[in-house]
Amino acid sequence: MAKKRFKAPKVSTVIGRGTVIRGDLEFEGGLHLDGRIIGNVSGVEGGGSAITVSEQGAIEGDVRVDVLILNGTVVGDVHASERVELASQAQVTGTVHYHLLEMAMGAEVNGQLVRVSQEAPRRLGYDGEQDEAAATAEA
Repeated sequence: MAKKRFKAPKVSTVIGRGTVIRGDLEFEGGLHLDGRIIGNVSGVEGGGSAITVSEQGAIEGDVRVDVLILNGTVVGDVHASERVELASQAQVTGTVHYHLLEMAMGAEVNGQLVRVSQEAPRRLGYDGEQDEAAATAEA
């Protein structure tokens, strides 16, 4: 079975080189960053958010997106619900939460890598059967 190739969403927002944004940023679709953001960056839930940070780009704050493609710097925690691609010049200082991870030689993570599952965890009771409270919570 052939794997489906990932295709990033079309870039709808560009933050150019030399631009500094101070404050939190929320976006939808694709964002390309050549500048610097001092604040948290979040993609709109269900918006297929993807951020591409070039080698000149930097984020000082937490990142919450579906997809992160990084060749620059992030100082803060990363939460990517789908995938994280760390190119050769990527530097992350913080915890990276990911579902799928691709990391090139030379990329740096100064923190933890935490894989998160997209499935809800199944809880078992003491007798090995599914816990009643967990079963009703999942329904």
